[in-house]
Amino acid sequence: MKKVFSVLVLAGILISCNTSKTNSTSTNNQPKTKTMNNKEIVGTFLGAVAKQDAETMRKYANSDYIQHNPFVPTGLEPFIGLLPVLKEHGTYAENVRFFQDGNYVFMHNIWHNAKPFGADQMVAFDIIRVDENGKVAEHWDAMMPQTPPNASGRTLTDGEKTAADLDKTEANKTQVKALFDILINGTQEEAGAAVMANFDPNYKQHNPKAADGLEGFMNALPNEQWVFTKQHKVLGEGNFVLSISEGTHKGMHSVFYDLLRLENGKIVEHWDVIQEIPTEGLAHNNGMFGF
Repeated sequence: MKKVFSVLVLAGILISCNTSKTNSTSTNNQPKTKTMNNKEIVGTFLGAVAKQDAETMRKYANSDYIQHNPFVPTGLEPFIGLLPVLKEHGTYAENVRFFQDGNYVFMHNIWHNAKPFGADQMVAFDIIRVDENGKVAEHWDAMMPQTPPNASGRTLTDGEKTAADLDKTEANKTQVKALFDILINGTQEEAGAAVMANFDPNYKQHNPKAADGLEGFMNALPNEQWVFTKQHKVLGEGNFVLSISEGTHKGMHSVFYDLLRLENGKIVEHWDVIQEIPTEGLAHNNGMFGF
C-alpha cells in the first residue's frame, strides 16, 4: 500500500530544553504567547497527532500547513482527516534522534505496525518548520523499510544519539556543504580526495548495503550507484548534520537524507534514508524539496 501520510506521530516526545523563549502572536487572528521553544512546540503538536486531538493540532499548526510528503494532501484539515488510518492499523512511531536548527526541527524515527507506509517497520527522517509565530507550518520526510543489520552489525538507527560540540554547528554544516559540492560538481578524482579528507577511515556505517570504513563504502559503491546531483538543505545541531539532496540510486530518481556525526573535523558515523521520488498518485504539486 502506498504511504497515506508520514508526519511523525510521537507520544511522550515532549522535550524540555534550556533555550530562551520569546513572545509572539499567532496567525489566524488567535492571540498566542510563544512560551515554548521549537522542539517543545513540535513535540506538543505530535503528541496531539498521536492522541488524534484535532483541537490541539489546530492550536499549534497553521490551517495552510504545507505538506511535502508526496502522498499526503497539503493543508491541516485533510491531514486530520487521515488520522483514523493510523488508529486502524495501530501504527506508531518511536523517536530515536531529535534535533533543532533554528526554525527547523529534524528527527530520526522508527515506525511500527507501519503497513500503511509499505512495511511492518519503516525508518524515516522527518523535518518540521515552525514559523515566526510559533506555529507548525511545513513538513518534509523520507522513508524506507527497516532492514537487517549490515555487514558490520549496525542497523539503520542504532549508534550515538546525543548532540555535542554545540559551538561547532555552523562549522560542521559548512564542512558538509563543501563536501557535497565536490561530490556533485567535482571530478571523480576530486570527489575521491574529498571523501578521504572528510571521513575517518574507520567511520561507523549504518547504510544496510555497506560496511564500516572507507573500504566498506568503496566496496558497496559499484552495486549501489549512489549519485548526488543537487543538495537542497543542510541542517545541524552540534556534531550532527543532516544533508537533504537529490540524485539517483541504481538509476532511479531519488531523495537522499544523510545524517553525519563529526568529531575533530572528521565524519565518524553515517546514517541514511533513500527514497525513490514518485511521479504518479501525487496528492499535491509541492514536491519533496522546496526548502
